[in-house]
Amino acid sequence: MSIKVYNTLSRQKEIFQPIEEGKVKMYVCGPTVYNYIHIGNARPAIIFDMVRRYFEFRGYDVKYVSNFTDVDDKLIKAAKELGEDVPTIAERFINAYFEDVGALGVKCADAHPRVTETMTEIIDFVEGLITKGFAYEVNGDVYFSTRKFKDYGKLSQQSIDDLQSGARIEVEQQKADPLDFALWKKAKPGEISWNSPWGEGRPGWHIECSAMVKKYLGDTIDIHAGGQDLSFPHHENEIAQSEAMTGKKMANYWLHNGYINIDNEKMSKSLGNFILVHDIIKKYDPEIIRFFMLMAHYRSPINFNDELLNSAKNGLDRLKTAVQNLEYRLEETANLGKGEADWISQIDAEKSKFIDAMDDDFNSANAIATLFDLAKLANVYLREAHTSKDVLEHFLVVFKELADVLGLVLTSVKELLDEDIDKLIEVRNQARKNRDFALADKIRDDLKAMDILLEDTPQGVRWKRV
Repeated sequence: MSIKVYNTLSRQKEIFQPIEEGKVKMYVCGPTVYNYIHIGNARPAIIFDMVRRYFEFRGYDVKYVSNFTDVDDKLIKAAKELGEDVPTIAERFINAYFEDVGALGVKCADAHPRVTETMTEIIDFVEGLITKGFAYEVNGDVYFSTRKFKDYGKLSQQSIDDLQSGARIEVEQQKADPLDFALWKKAKPGEISWNSPWGEGRPGWHIECSAMVKKYLGDTIDIHAGGQDLSFPHHENEIAQSEAMTGKKMANYWLHNGYINIDNEKMSKSLGNFILVHDIIKKYDPEIIRFFMLMAHYRSPINFNDELLNSAKNGLDRLKTAVQNLEYRLEETANLGKGEADWISQIDAEKSKFIDAMDDDFNSANAIATLFDLAKLANVYLREAHTSKDVLEHFLVVFKELADVLGLVLTSVKELLDEDIDKLIEVRNQARKNRDFALADKIRDDLKAMDILLEDTPQGVRWKRV
């Protein structure tokens, strides 16, 4: 069967057709690194990590890119308040991001470009838009002329004539039109800046992703993804910039995850319900948080509270118990060969149901329901008078395979001594310094599988058993 994805651009499910057979080019908007990420930031990180894993499970070669916004108004404000420079703050919270999402089982992207490392490409992109007549410079600022892009509003399905300036669109006297948006901002005194054809300044928010997509993945990509809040204006403006520049479609499929509410209220600092991942993973096993996020379809809004997290914990424990019981029985079972074909057929039927669920727009809620059905089947089998080694092993292989798709670890592993853990963390620290994220990921995943939680502190990485 084919994979179907809900495309925000068309407002319907479509059969996924890659640009290049067997390959997926995927870009996911990352965080602005002026603070620790909150639980709302964690949802797209987890969701699109799952999407990536599923494509890989289905045999695709995925090139996955996710950016860091390491210079913008929020970072400049934080630098002034803390008395530090922007690069120092950005580096600290980029490291914290890797620790936090790493604890949540999120794999590193193939590339994590930063705005400050993409400045040449951004400036070239802006120059190209000016040359093509889609942008204009006023007193050191450069704006995109929104009305010159005839398809503006196609992602959010809004007519440009109906759009009005508001909180997300800054109105400035020097703009030719209130709907025009900044590509390049003239530096204010004392601000971090870069030299450009229009003087000292820095990029606007939207242009960075257009430049990064083009640099790392090409003019047209398979999937562009992010939180629902980014669909307008950020992704709308990306489309306008990129398609004006290249004359080609920017992305074939646009995926957006739903919002998170806290106790049925919108998360807000003013309401005091602003939850940082850095804090919540000290209270709950990060794998429980990941499991909770995947228990709902990614496009649905979800409610976040202690009661629901405890329910997720109970559900995850049920799955882990089923796997542990299988492992225990395997140690004492000889291969008796009784009714193997029938049981293996039932196991494979549950696997097929899992695949059907994930093929239908990555429906992790239904996929998890299938894992519970598989656990029930395992419990029935374990009540048999005689069990087969081959069947037990097949149960465990399928459990592990499907759990890996969701980024969960259900199988038990041998516990390491404290000194062995310290040595592994030293190796991981060195790997991260060398940007060998594959090795760092593997060590983190191995430690997570042993219920060892890593925590980034000013004194270095600490660990504890959970």
